[in-house]
Amino acid sequence: MTKRKRIWMFAVALAAMLVVFAANAGRLLVVEAPERSDVILVLAGETDRRPARALQLLDQGFGRRVVIDVPATARIYEFTQVELAQKYVAGLPDAASVRICPIEGLSTREESHDAEKCLESEEGSRVLIVTSDFHTRRALSIFRHQVRGKSFSVAGARDETQFGTLWWAHRQWAKTCLDEWQRLLWWSAVERWR
Repeated sequence: MTKRKRIWMFAVALAAMLVVFAANAGRLLVVEAPERSDVILVLAGETDRRPARALQLLDQGFGRRVVIDVPATARIYEFTQVELAQKYVAGLPDAASVRICPIEGLSTREESHDAEKCLESEEGSRVLIVTSDFHTRRALSIFRHQVRGKSFSVAGARDETQFGTLWWAHRQWAKTCLDEWQRLLWWSAVERWR
């Protein structure tokens, strides 16, 4: 086999691998593997989706309590997000099973440290993380790496306006997929090793 033919075959194989990866890039981000846990931890963000998914999982018996991460200093008009979250929780039928965890960190890695402090006062070591579906793989990896003494599983909250596994079908889905892959690669290659 000539050198030119080997190069051509390598290029074709590489192109085929890239096409297969691109076709599955959205699906590879999503990990939907909830396990029965002691606590359901809702990561900060997408307040219209994530808490509702956690309450659904609570009703299905996936946990005994829900802890919702809320940015401590963020404000919406004259209210802090913590105040709004407390009002939301007070109106829930399961209010006694839900607690707010004020967080300072802006990245998932920093949030894991803030959430760890709140989880210390919760009974049990099994934690079910609820986050956006596209964020599940990275969040699970970060929490398993950063928080010792707990076991984690994950469930995703879907938002069809932000993401779908067929990422090429909508502009916003493509942006979300690319952004999350960049963050996942940064976590895997750099941040994880600090």
